[in-house]
Amino acid sequence: MDLTQWLEYIERQHPKQIDMGLDRVRAVAREMGLQRPAPRVITVGGTNGKGSTVAFIEAMARGAGWRVGAYTSPHLRAYNERVRINGADIGDAPLVSAFEAVEEARGGVPLTYFEYGTLAALWCFEQAGLDLVVLEVGLGGRLDATNIVDPDVAVVTTVDLDHQDYLGADREAIGFEKAGIARAWKPLVLGDEDPPSSVLRHAYAIGASAVRIGCDFFFETTADGWHWRELGCEYELPLPQMAAPVQVRNAAVAIAALRALDAPLTEPVIAEAVANAKLDARLQAFDREGVAVVVDVAHNPQAARELGRWLAASPVPGTTHAVFAALGDKDVEGVVAALAGTVGCWHLAGLPHAGDRAQSGARLAARLAGTAAANATAHDDVTTALAATLARATPGDRVLVLGSFLTASAALAWLDRD
Repeated sequence: MDLTQWLEYIERQHPKQIDMGLDRVRAVAREMGLQRPAPRVITVGGTNGKGSTVAFIEAMARGAGWRVGAYTSPHLRAYNERVRINGADIGDAPLVSAFEAVEEARGGVPLTYFEYGTLAALWCFEQAGLDLVVLEVGLGGRLDATNIVDPDVAVVTTVDLDHQDYLGADREAIGFEKAGIARAWKPLVLGDEDPPSSVLRHAYAIGASAVRIGCDFFFETTADGWHWRELGCEYELPLPQMAAPVQVRNAAVAIAALRALDAPLTEPVIAEAVANAKLDARLQAFDREGVAVVVDVAHNPQAARELGRWLAASPVPGTTHAVFAALGDKDVEGVVAALAGTVGCWHLAGLPHAGDRAQSGARLAARLAGTAAANATAHDDVTTALAATLARATPGDRVLVLGSFLTASAALAWLDRD
């Protein structure tokens, strides 16, 4: 089978999209003979900011001369994006070989799409002779497939409300799940100034060393850059290429994670990595005949609040239109509320190919009755909504596309073709 056929195949090997737990994936990893994917491992969890933090860690470590593998999810344009080796997306052939290795080892054990992909990524990393592997948690942490690997440093970027059906109803419950990636007597880097007490209790209980932003390391923006410091160490750095103000925080957390790993960082290496690291669909900008189009993966209220701050700080002369499509289990009312003061016109879209989490544009509109998006036009899919919005927009307007990785993926595909 080629890669496309393999991806279609692994989608059918478990009746659920999400089935949290480590027993099945650990059993298959043992059959595959998987060891450590690299001598050093950093695992990154959190509600928001995981992918950007991984990108900063990857760029800094590569700048320091290390060979680095990074596993992230979901992808935007092609599955290969999920597995990067030394800054390059992996090719089809090694992925196919990895899937063949998983299939040979699993016997009758049902694996989800994510579990299958995680084992394949770990197999690829072991073959590559890397110095560092950075793993992005898929969902939660404690029961996520990436947690079969013991990290040398664990990172929890933020803790907020998302995926409550799986992780719990409040920040305390969600924090406990995310703190599950920490290991005894190893550093746990925290990007929240006020993390849930469950995170700190768990770190204390297992003897993990909590490295907290605002307590153990600090950052401050300046007129033309920003400043990172901890006891006995300071860096003066340029602003990140990724535009959102929250990216400075993500970069600060990445520096703390690599310093906790005792990586050979210098100020010039960090500065170059911060200035050049980039990630698609993080305020990714396009111009269409004088209309600014911005694509972002924001999909929960916390991310929407950060997005709203950027919109307020970056006004346009015309109207800001939002093309919004979200999965059925998301807090869409909270997202709209967070952006109500910065979005002038809403356009809603369905995600018809999202499996059991799919939601039509009409259903989304019904849920948003009584909100700032109550009078929005509903469309069948993202590309239809984006085309209609651009046809309505005039030079000086801005079109913001958000709500899901699937939303961003569809928008980027349409914009690439256009």
